[in-house]
Amino acid sequence: MAHMHFIDADRLRAAIRYLVAGFGSEPREIELVTENLVQANLTGHDSHGVGMLPRYAESLREGGLKPNAHIEMRMDSGAMIGLDGQSGFGQVIGHEVMELGIERAREHGSCIIGVANSHHLCRIGAWAEMAVAQGLVSIHFVNVLSRPIVAPWAGGDARFGTNPFCVGIPVKGENPILLDFATSVIAQGKARVAHNKREPLAEGQLIDHEGRPSTDPAYAVHPPYGALRAFGEHKGYGLALVCEILGGALAGGMTQRQPADGRRRVVNGMLSIIFDPSRLADESVFEREMKGFLAWVTDSPRQHGHDRVRVAGEPEREYRAKRLADGVPVDENTWKELLSTCDQLNLDRAEFARKAGVV
Repeated sequence: MAHMHFIDADRLRAAIRYLVAGFGSEPREIELVTENLVQANLTGHDSHGVGMLPRYAESLREGGLKPNAHIEMRMDSGAMIGLDGQSGFGQVIGHEVMELGIERAREHGSCIIGVANSHHLCRIGAWAEMAVAQGLVSIHFVNVLSRPIVAPWAGGDARFGTNPFCVGIPVKGENPILLDFATSVIAQGKARVAHNKREPLAEGQLIDHEGRPSTDPAYAVHPPYGALRAFGEHKGYGLALVCEILGGALAGGMTQRQPADGRRRVVNGMLSIIFDPSRLADESVFEREMKGFLAWVTDSPRQHGHDRVRVAGEPEREYRAKRLADGVPVDENTWKELLSTCDQLNLDRAEFARKAGVV
């Protein structure tokens, strides 16, 4: 297992701000990108955290990522909006999409909003968090245009991306329900993290370049490429298809239909549905039934090997509390990649390390 650095969250923010500034980003973009990535690490999703920056730098060099880009309106009919992300940082594009969608949902009761051509939107749960903070429900279907990395059910090679699906539901006076997952068994970034940490994947998550089961994460990271599997066999595959059609063909105007071409960009299309539940149903009945059901579910006797029943969003909150107290773990290989990214962006490695508190 690779050596781990445990970095204080505020120190990590300072170091990542320094690194993101090297992309030529304006101050607001620096803050949005930094906070989004650090929050991904804090919630336990290292696959979508600061370890993405080396890939972003490669995409910048290729021209696939455009710093300081913003959403552009393609279609506006009030409660239905079409946008173009202009290859901008997904952390900025996603934030702007949700700000506009929340505003329209407040006005009309609901909003369907599609965004095309955004660079990596990162952890989709971050966008649902924006909606639930305003008392709104949000549903997100996302496709991924990059190297194909997930095999269809019964297929022997990769044909599409990890295609995330996400739902956020506010719970009055309590923590929200936040369901956010890749339609693959694991996110591609988790294979990268396992590879960097020199750890095997669990059985059933991956096939090699000949379509055989494997636990070696290298098949998801470098040639000869294998493929991740969709979760739940045909069920996850079916949901991935829906994400590709709604997030890609409909919202994004682009679907995955080509083999790997070596480019490092990550382009997302996303269809989001945002609505005010109080405009649809009696709020008191909704709250009563939802809270009653959650209490019923979580009161189930614990299964052997588990401490209790949790609901979507709880593991992330537990991770955040632990990592705020103990520091954010960054494995040695990811750390070396971040230092190399400093070189690519003409930044001082020593200054980056000093800001992070790593000596």
